[in-house]
Amino acid sequence: MIDRFTEKFIRYLEIEKNYSKHTILNYRLDLSGFNKFLGEIPLEKIDYLLLRKYLAVLKEKTLGTRSVLRHLSTLRSFFRFLTREGYLKTNPILILSSPKPDKHLPQFLTEEEVTRLINATFINKKVDERSLRDRAILETFYSTGIRISELVGLSIDDVDFISGVVKVLGKGKKERIAPIGEAALTSIGNYLNKRKKQAKAVFLNKNGKRITDRGVRGIVGKYIHLAGLKGGVSPHTLRHSFATHLLNRGADLRSVQELLGHANLSTTQIYTHLTTDRLKSVYDKAHPRA
Repeated sequence: MIDRFTEKFIRYLEIEKNYSKHTILNYRLDLSGFNKFLGEIPLEKIDYLLLRKYLAVLKEKTLGTRSVLRHLSTLRSFFRFLTREGYLKTNPILILSSPKPDKHLPQFLTEEEVTRLINATFINKKVDERSLRDRAILETFYSTGIRISELVGLSIDDVDFISGVVKVLGKGKKERIAPIGEAALTSIGNYLNKRKKQAKAVFLNKNGKRITDRGVRGIVGKYIHLAGLKGGVSPHTLRHSFATHLLNRGADLRSVQELLGHANLSTTQIYTHLTTDRLKSVYDKAHPRA
C-alpha cells in the first residue's frame, strides 16, 4: 500500500511546488487508481514489469493516449520524489517508455466566424446587463487568449484600462500580464457601467456571484448556436483562434508562447501546423521559382 507515501507527496506538491487545487486533485486521483491496482503489493516490490502491466491496464480501459500520458507523468513525479527522499533506492519507472501522443490539431474559428459569434450577443437588439456581460466575456476570451479558469478568476483590480493589460493567475498559480484590446476593454466597461451589483469579480452570474466555469461554457454554447457555427466549439476554441490568428498575421512563436502562458515552447508549436496557408503565401510571393 502506498497511501502514506501518497499523502507525503501531496503535501510536497501543496507546500513546495505550490500547485493549484485542481492539479493536486488530478495527482490524487491518478495515484488512487494506481493504489487500487497495486492492492497489497508494498512499495519496494514495485518494478519495471509491474509498471508495464499497469500501463497495459490503463490502455485496456480505452483511455486516450493523453490520459495515459498524464497518469505516467504523475507516476514519474511520484517516484522521483520517493527516490529523492530516500524511500526508494532506485527509481523503477526510469526505463519505462511512454506511448507516442496522438497529434490532434486544435480546432479554431476563422476571423469572420469570431465576428459572427461576438455579434450574436446583440442578435435580438436587446442590450441589457446580461447581453453586455456575454459580449464582454467573448471579447475578453478572443482578445487575450486566456484560459476559462483565468477568465473566471478575473477581478476588477486585475484590469488596467489605461495600460490595456490584465493580470492573470495561470497554471501553477503563476501570475502573468496579458495585453487586452480596446474592443474588449470597451465591452467590459459597458458591462460594468450597466451592472447593478457591486462586486470584486469582473463577471457575475444571475445571482450576483462570481461566474463559474460551467456558466461560461453555457454562455459560449448559447452564442455558438445563435451564430449558426459548427459543433464542438468551446471557450478553449477561442484561445486556439487567438493563437492561430496571431501567427497567421506574422506574430513569432516565442511571443505567442508568452501570451498563452505556456511553460514550454513545444506546447505552442502545435499551432504552427495551422499556419501552412500563410507560409505558402509567403513562399509564393518570395521564392523566384515558386
